Amino acid sequence: MSTVNEEAVSNERSLNFLEEIIEKSLADGAVKQIHTRFPPEPNGYLHIGHAKSICLNFGLAKRYGGLCNLRFDDTNPVKEDVEYVDSIKEDVNWLGFQWAEEHYASDYFEQLYDWAVELIRKGKAYVDDQSQEEIRLNRGTVTVPGKESPWRNRSVEENLDLFARMRAGEFADGEKVLRAKIDMAHPNMLLRDPIMYRILHSEHHRTGDKWCIYPMYDYAHGQSDSIEGITHSICTLEFDVHRPLYDWFIQQLGIFESHQYEFARLNLTYTMMSKRKLLQCVQEGIVMGWDDPRMPTICGLRRRGYTPESIRMFADKVGVAKRDNVIDLGLLEFCVREDLNKRAERRMAVLNPIKVVITNYPEGETEMISCVNNPEDESAGHREVPFSREVYIERDDFMEVPPKKYFRLSPGNEVRLRYAYLIRCNEVIKNEQGEIVELRCTYDPMSKGGQSSDGRKVKGVIHWVSAPHAKEAEIRLFDRLFTRESLDDIEEGKTFKDYLNPASLTVMKGYVEPSLAGTAPGSKYQFERIGYFCADKDSSIEKPVFNRTVTLKDSWSKMAAK
Repeated sequence: MSTVNEEAVSNERSLNFLEEIIEKSLADGAVKQIHTRFPPEPNGYLHIGHAKSICLNFGLAKRYGGLCNLRFDDTNPVKEDVEYVDSIKEDVNWLGFQWAEEHYASDYFEQLYDWAVELIRKGKAYVDDQSQEEIRLNRGTVTVPGKESPWRNRSVEENLDLFARMRAGEFADGEKVLRAKIDMAHPNMLLRDPIMYRILHSEHHRTGDKWCIYPMYDYAHGQSDSIEGITHSICTLEFDVHRPLYDWFIQQLGIFESHQYEFARLNLTYTMMSKRKLLQCVQEGIVMGWDDPRMPTICGLRRRGYTPESIRMFADKVGVAKRDNVIDLGLLEFCVREDLNKRAERRMAVLNPIKVVITNYPEGETEMISCVNNPEDESAGHREVPFSREVYIERDDFMEVPPKKYFRLSPGNEVRLRYAYLIRCNEVIKNEQGEIVELRCTYDPMSKGGQSSDGRKVKGVIHWVSAPHAKEAEIRLFDRLFTRESLDDIEEGKTFKDYLNPASLTVMKGYVEPSLAGTAPGSKYQFERIGYFCADKDSSIEKPVFNRTVTLKDSWSKMAAK
């Protein structure tokens, strides 16, 4: 008997409709153990929408003590590649899940062929000589019935012979197809004699040139579920109209009855989910690759600095719905911000530097300042950061003519350098163009670590790095790839490329504290007062590279609270 994960049981939230279905099927004995699957086609890299499906299928199996398979729907050799298979496995594992069994639709090609022969023998399938265009035109419309193929009533013997010859490679691509014989006047157009097999003389990434006929998704999917004993075949909502066909094949063959259930797919603002268009972005050099941190791919999110915990949190907050809706991208950013706040160690970095010379600090002297690694985690401890006579601060932290209630550095004004001393600006040095190149300040030697010589306090606290010790770094500031909130309703005469954000990537030269030299790619930090950053795979000891994951400012929770 299946058991329910105790942690999940203690969760007081109401059940979603899929959980209600599963609990009912377990309670009435229709199912002894649930078995789900995640069935991607290996024709591209997975994106955040797939991540939601992964979390759902694997999460339900875990919660109810069941199993979840990873099955690759590799029925189109023209578009599929082992590169995508490997990337999908990596993404599923990175998200924290392990499949019970690994399968491929190609594992079942022989069985699927035998079942197709069985349907031909039953008079439920036939070989059609019409072209793809003729089949499309003769399918009819929602209000007009389709026209039967001239070859619909071929004899069983002729169909068996032609289908065997299709397999043997006697015909060219597109010359013939195998169709199910259902009803050309059916109100659901997917049941108007759907294509089961097409001819593709193309090398398959697993079966090589063994096959030249390949099953269509609608034929292969339900039977693959049946072979694996999938009890709950969970698909996105657009497959709702496919369910009657899914059921028809299973019923005609009299095999294990898997059942399909649909949930709303993930739609995210400012985000494109089309694999075809994402591939176009890669091929045309619009982005750096599938793992470009601006891409919604799982590998892109990983490179940007997202954590698997944050994506699982996001999937949980989005929930499971029966109707399509659009989720604000700010929710995803909120989730990674929440997670990184707890786990990311703090470091100091200056992205747009201006030099400060502390004129009364001893020349040539360096001292070590104790800094907290993470105020949210006492076990993270402290680190020592060098401090010297010359430091860099952010140019935005100084104003020569400040407005009222400006608490950062300005002439004659005093601020605290984070963890270190109070400094006062006494002189502003400019170049011939009138640009500020240096600030000359004095410090209070008795003000280290929050103290001061006379007990005075200041409101302004700014971050810094020691100029002689700082490490130069490349800082990549990523923003949304598109300027348009919805890419599903693009204006007439335009394409998605018309809405590319020209400011989606800004590359800066900054300075980071020396502890960040040699940081391993993937390491995550909060740059104090700036945002969360992740060391990129392009980093080296000589030149660290950091990607901004997300800013510190949280716009989503404020918006949600309104």
